Amino acid sequence: MTTPQPEQQEFDYVVVGGGSAGAAVAARLSEGPGVEVALVEAGPSDVGLDVVLRLDRWMELLESGYDWDYPIEEQAAGNSFMRHARARVLGGCSSHNSCIAFWAPREDLDAWEREHGATGWGAEHTFPLFTALETNEDDGPLHGKDGPVHLMNVPPQDPCGVAILDACEQAGIPRARFNTGETVVNGANFFQINRRADGTRSSSSVSYLHPVLERENLHLLTERQATRLLLDADRRCTGVEVVSGAFARRQRLSARREVIVSAGAIDTPKLLMLSGIGPAEHLREVGVDVVVDAPGVGENLQDHPEGVIQWEARRPMRQASTQWWEIGIFTTTEPGLDRPDLMMHYGSVPFDMHTLRQGYPTTENGFCLTPNVTHARSRGTVRLRSRDFRDKPKVDPRYFTDAEGHDMRVMVAGLRKAREIVSQPAMAEWAGQELYPGPQAQSDEQLADYVRRTHNTVYHPVGTVRMGAEEDPMSPLDPQLRVKGVTGLRVADASVMPEHTTVNPNITVMMIGEKCARLVRGSAGGTA
Repeated sequence: MTTPQPEQQEFDYVVVGGGSAGAAVAARLSEGPGVEVALVEAGPSDVGLDVVLRLDRWMELLESGYDWDYPIEEQAAGNSFMRHARARVLGGCSSHNSCIAFWAPREDLDAWEREHGATGWGAEHTFPLFTALETNEDDGPLHGKDGPVHLMNVPPQDPCGVAILDACEQAGIPRARFNTGETVVNGANFFQINRRADGTRSSSSVSYLHPVLERENLHLLTERQATRLLLDADRRCTGVEVVSGAFARRQRLSARREVIVSAGAIDTPKLLMLSGIGPAEHLREVGVDVVVDAPGVGENLQDHPEGVIQWEARRPMRQASTQWWEIGIFTTTEPGLDRPDLMMHYGSVPFDMHTLRQGYPTTENGFCLTPNVTHARSRGTVRLRSRDFRDKPKVDPRYFTDAEGHDMRVMVAGLRKAREIVSQPAMAEWAGQELYPGPQAQSDEQLADYVRRTHNTVYHPVGTVRMGAEEDPMSPLDPQLRVKGVTGLRVADASVMPEHTTVNPNITVMMIGEKCARLVRGSAGGTA
């Protein structure tokens, strides 16, 4: 019996993953006349999907059909019930999470270059890309006015939120402006968000793809999941194999020039490992033939672990919001830092995702603060569960396992700082009973126990296919985002970050897409 050959199509570039970076890469590459670009997305298009496009509905998407909803492995020191929301829709996590819009601090980007060997990624080189991608309602020498991604300031219409900011000032955390080019080490304010004036999220798909859907050389291939990369005998990536359903026939998409993988910090290492690029011992364990022994693939998983402290509100909370999480608070827990080690989000909704099962009371009218660790030192892994692409990968963040105890120390300090803020006179009319962890939790040990049982994530996994110096064996990518050991293959998404950003990373991931497109065009002899 002859095995039928899979259907094959050929393009100049194939971009795998239509998320925050992938949409930017595909849109920018297809600006070149005569260049055929395919953008492959496992989920559906977001066009016409109000639940996706309306930013104020974002929490409906968690654990929905638009979510890969990855469970995590049993945690030795953290909450094993936690799940990683990874978007299964065009625009990726920019179509799925809230739209908190931050430029990465200058110090973060300079550290990528100086400390991790990511030459060309310092602020001098990357700040202009933030300018190019944005249309910002704020003025300032760095702000762009004609980029695809629209940034606006959250209007100060939430009276409880205004009171929180007044209380922050009383606690020594002044109001500050975000995204000016100067890092806010100690300050708070309403966020900038990537949202359009009509309430539509300015996701990567809305910003980069919707305006060019009729572009003839941009081929949008939705609901096609990549199963493996195609590598020839010379270890050149020649394309990708995809399926349109779990048991559908295979289809081959060939790339005359390059393949760019933009599947995110969990699915990018999974795809590389399924294709034989990864830690050799692990690949052999699951029955995958080793093409390139790349020990850093799936390592270096970093995240922003998040705690929650919730109060009953004495007054009725607002019933409308841009996205329900509208304020950011930054400060430090030790002296001498050039970047904040503690960030909090203010939420104007009950947030009992992990507290209810632990027996804590809940409310229909409350507010919360969610302290999170900006530069967690714990490191986790992504591994294959099997050689079957349909199996979800093993995601093990290893929360709160750093040897120095830094992450838990910052988290406990964050809960105490949240209490200090809400105890200020400005919150007297708003702050009712503390529901969780509750006044009975006072010692460091009690607060740490509460965190281990109830913490969440801000859904910011990064770093699992990091870029770095050419000679660094634990960096699978060089600074041009090329996969070491093969040709014709790059990665552009949050997995490439050598170290986490201090802030919510989504706009930085779009910047990575912009940078990748320039690198690709430059190597092809076009305008870089």
